[in-house]
Amino acid sequence: MAVKIGSKAPNLNISTWVQGKPTNIDKEKGNVVLVEVFQVNCPGCFLYGIPEAIELYNNYKDKGLTVLGMATAFEDYDKNTLENLQKLLTTGEVIGETYRALAMYGQLKDGNKLPYKIPFPVGMDVLKKETGPLTDDKVLDFIEQTFPEYRSYSERSKADLKNRVKDYLSHKEYSAKTFEEYALRGTPSSILIDRKGNLRQMLFGSSGHLEPIIQGLLSE
Repeated sequence: MAVKIGSKAPNLNISTWVQGKPTNIDKEKGNVVLVEVFQVNCPGCFLYGIPEAIELYNNYKDKGLTVLGMATAFEDYDKNTLENLQKLLTTGEVIGETYRALAMYGQLKDGNKLPYKIPFPVGMDVLKKETGPLTDDKVLDFIEQTFPEYRSYSERSKADLKNRVKDYLSHKEYSAKTFEEYALRGTPSSILIDRKGNLRQMLFGSSGHLEPIIQGLLSE
């Protein structure tokens, strides 16, 4: 069952803390926590999501905000790997679609490197290899966790969704534990947790609306 807004935020399932001191949500009570979720092969993450998180870190790190980065993988499993995350964080080297997009916008340093350094702790989501046949029960479980209003859909919409989910799951090599527990829709995504450890917001994409939400949580 996916975590719900207003409930206690479960700890991140991290296989490896690649950068920074290992921590987690339960260790940050008393602080507002922003978890910036990204994939290594995600242009929007590095053009918008992570730069926004860095700016918020710089502005509010001394005012009660903890920022954590979490790399995950729900596609492009050959690129969104722990090894490529380690390379990114140690050398700044980017790959794949991230490289192509940053090159197109003239935002690379030394040919293939990020023009900025991520200053906060970053970990890798736990990835579990998918095994066994794809059954109707697996499809329905995924739908009900990801689309809570599914049962109110029309029969045609239900059928269309089932077909799309079957196609997605048939190509899915791994389950990303934290990504799925929070029922995130893609990357970049932002998870916001209040000082008491409760989940308050989850945003998909870089909306530019994070700062006022964080200011509100900090003032509580």
